[in-house]
Amino acid sequence: MAHITEAQIWEKLKEFYDPEIPINVVDLGLIYGVQVRGTQVSIKATLTVPACPLKGHMIDGIRRTILQLEGVDHVDVELIWTPPWSPALMTDEGKRRYQQLRDASHPNPIRIGRR
Repeated sequence: MAHITEAQIWEKLKEFYDPEIPINVVDLGLIYGVQVRGTQVSIKATLTVPACPLKGHMIDGIRRTILQLEGVDHVDVELIWTPPWSPALMTDEGKRRYQQLRDASHPNPIRIGRR
């Protein structure tokens, strides 16, 4: 049986993307903590908004992603709301990706200030 580490869990979580914002849940700052006890994994996560209509999809997706790892038999995903999610929680990579997405959706931004 393979011994699973927290680092492996964090790395695997990068494979699961928020369906509305195409950034993985780690870089988006939605994962607050990971704990491994033998073959059981506990994950503390949040959503961008508490009333997210994709709550079930997010929990199930996180769980399924981690269950793909050899040596994991059970995954518990607990949603927490403190601290509330904000863009400040994104990793530097997440912030770069978010800016790229914004720039792509607004190819001719209006600039205010000097010309």
